[in-house]
Amino acid sequence: MYETLFEEFLKSKETLRIYKDGDLLFSSEKDRLLPLREYLEGYSPYQQGVVIFDKIMGNAAALLSVIAGCIETYSPLGSQIAVTTLEKYSIKYHITKIVPYIQRPNSEEMCPMEKLSLDKEPEEFYRALRETVR
Repeated sequence: MYETLFEEFLKSKETLRIYKDGDLLFSSEKDRLLPLREYLEGYSPYQQGVVIFDKIMGNAAALLSVIAGCIETYSPLGSQIAVTTLEKYSIKYHITKIVPYIQRPNSEEMCPMEKLSLDKEPEEFYRALRETVR
């Protein structure tokens, strides 16, 4: 069921979609972690067992997915660090291309959010994110 929805997502301008039992709960065209953060602040406490489509599944997004109650995720691009986190929390994943880490746009440097997420538990990272990005 989700494979067809994922193909549609890849063709869209949306950066994030969250489903529950095949029904779309949330979608956004915003950049970076803003959509996941917005979802967590407005919807997450009420849902468990969601499926997340994210254009980039770095470790930061993987940690936030744990908090969101995610059971399965789809992404065209993800980091090996994120895969380790998803496996640790038993989240099924479908990532088209896995890279060692998510890079800053137009750079070889690690993305600041990927760096901030290293060696953190989900709630610990979420607190650090809220303190860093206000």
